[in-house]
Amino acid sequence: MMAVFRALGRNIPYLKQQLGALWGNTSTSVKFICGVVLISYGLSYSDNVVEVISVTPGYIMPPSRIWSLFTFCFMEIHFWEVLVDIITVGLCGKLIEPLWGPIEMMTFFALINFGIGILTTTFYFILYYCFDDTRYLYNVYIHGLAGYIAGVSVAVKQIMPDLVITKTPFGKLSNRNVPLTVFFLSVIFKLVGLVDGTYPTMYFWGMIVSWVYLRFYQKHSSGSRGDMADYFTFASFFPNVIQPPIAVVSNSIYNTLMRIGICRKSVRKVDMANPSGVTISIPSVDQHDMERRRQIALKALSERLSKSYSDKQSLLPLAGPSNAPKEVYLFSAPPTTTQSTEATSAATQSQQQQQNVSTSIPPSIPKT
Repeated sequence: MMAVFRALGRNIPYLKQQLGALWGNTSTSVKFICGVVLISYGLSYSDNVVEVISVTPGYIMPPSRIWSLFTFCFMEIHFWEVLVDIITVGLCGKLIEPLWGPIEMMTFFALINFGIGILTTTFYFILYYCFDDTRYLYNVYIHGLAGYIAGVSVAVKQIMPDLVITKTPFGKLSNRNVPLTVFFLSVIFKLVGLVDGTYPTMYFWGMIVSWVYLRFYQKHSSGSRGDMADYFTFASFFPNVIQPPIAVVSNSIYNTLMRIGICRKSVRKVDMANPSGVTISIPSVDQHDMERRRQIALKALSERLSKSYSDKQSLLPLAGPSNAPKEVYLFSAPPTTTQSTEATSAATQSQQQQQNVSTSIPPSIPKT
């Protein structure tokens, strides 16, 4: 144990340096959210402050505590939840904010948390009317960033759906599996008492609100709205086995909402830039989807080429002597074995004739 504390003491300056660099590179919005969460955690030791900042369904009707719909998300009463919130907000600042921009990130933060406050409060009102129990109105405190954590997991699934996080005995865990997996974990944690009863409810509504916003309403720089990619359907959150029935139900709800005017069919107009000025409308096609498909295809092609190259390299040592360098004949074909033998014998005969001639000539007589 002493060795652990000693090693930790030696690494404290390095950890301070890394945390300082991370804090210095974050945006103002990320620093603001993290700072308010830390301050609210310090105030959470007072029960009266928790009741005032959190959303209580029985006191939410105006003019009582309507402001709590804007403050509940900053209140955490467990320190490990504060750490999870700071890591999630930091991840959002490093991964999502460069793609969306600070304004869109703060818009996403505000819309998700406000929608979670409304829907979670409505859920407890329904429980009160079903069971006629006033505890659902006055003993429930909705607080924390559980719903926003769900929203970030949905956004990461949209941006990098096929990124493998880890390999488990049940298969690979990728970003497309994270939202539903964390939801079931939150239910288990609630049953064993690690989180409050509102945590799974807030996380569930965070998934729904964030998906609806990113799927249909988020405005992009190209002028289009939403993301109608096939891998971002509501059924894609579930395992492949139960996706068909989920798709039937979700498509039926979507078609009903279109008929009554709440949702509209996504149509993207593409100008072919021809003299006649013809414009073609292509439904359910998005430029972001096409770009992601192109990146996936390029990645698969690169992996296939690298695998083929490695296989060829592994087969080269098995060729043996055939890999030895060979002579190159630029102006004639290489000589055959018979031709080379005849050339050798002819050279030998010419050498013998020269020796015979030299022996037959008498030596010259020196002059006196």
